[in-house]
Amino acid sequence: MTRIAMLGTGAMGSRMATRLLEDGFGLTVYNRTAARSRPLLEQGAQPADSPREAVCEADVVISMVADDPASRAVWLDSETGAIEGMRDGALAVESSTLTAGWARQLAAELGQRGVRFVDAPVVGSRPQAEAGALIYLAGGEACDVDELRPVLEPMAAVVHHLGAVGNGMLMKLAVNAWFGIQVAALGEVLGMIEHSDVELARAIEIFGDLPVTSPALKAVADQIGQRSFQPMFPVELVEKDFRYLLETARDLSAGTPVGETVHDLFRRAAEKGYAGDNISGVAQLFL
Repeated sequence: MTRIAMLGTGAMGSRMATRLLEDGFGLTVYNRTAARSRPLLEQGAQPADSPREAVCEADVVISMVADDPASRAVWLDSETGAIEGMRDGALAVESSTLTAGWARQLAAELGQRGVRFVDAPVVGSRPQAEAGALIYLAGGEACDVDELRPVLEPMAAVVHHLGAVGNGMLMKLAVNAWFGIQVAALGEVLGMIEHSDVELARAIEIFGDLPVTSPALKAVADQIGQRSFQPMFPVELVEKDFRYLLETARDLSAGTPVGETVHDLFRRAAEKGYAGDNISGVAQLFL
């Protein structure tokens, strides 16, 4: 059985790790705050005090962390980084949402040590992670992605291979921006309705009946109507993803005027105290 290391056992990583354990994989886990890994140890995972220690016997290493700096730390730290402990020929998988440029740089750094790399960020939040219904967007060599599929299957509804390293991150940033733009627009128009004599609940019902309203957007509308913003995809991470999208777009000389405007909305929402609220919390700027 393939031996796996999971670096990062937060809201998403812990749920992904549980799926791997339930499927019978041997798993070693590392988290910067060790206490967050305790439930996984009770399920049979082995603990590690550093990424370097976690990966020393692993065939596949999966990272699920917040941003580029956190990814750099777990992989490349000169004392504790995974790069210092990985076996030649092992497969590194970055499932965090990061810049495409960093994914390519990381692949190059690991490749110099004989480590293969796939960027495989996921579409989906905590419920999808719990259900093993994440959508993987993978960039890397086709043979590496194919080798990885049996490991991803317990966590995945589908695995899309998008070509070269970095393309997974590019697609993930595009997906998140597409959704974030819709959420911000919905918040704006519901805010307008809130200031009118049209009943907000009735408007939300009508939006829910429209063919252009996805199930995810309908859920957001319901959250706005109920003023319930429990975090699934927090505003602070949405802001980070828009920031990374804009950076990636600049590298491609691609225009992003809508993305820039919506990024500013999520930045303002975070600054106003909504950083920990769900993505739907951006609507509080308008209500």
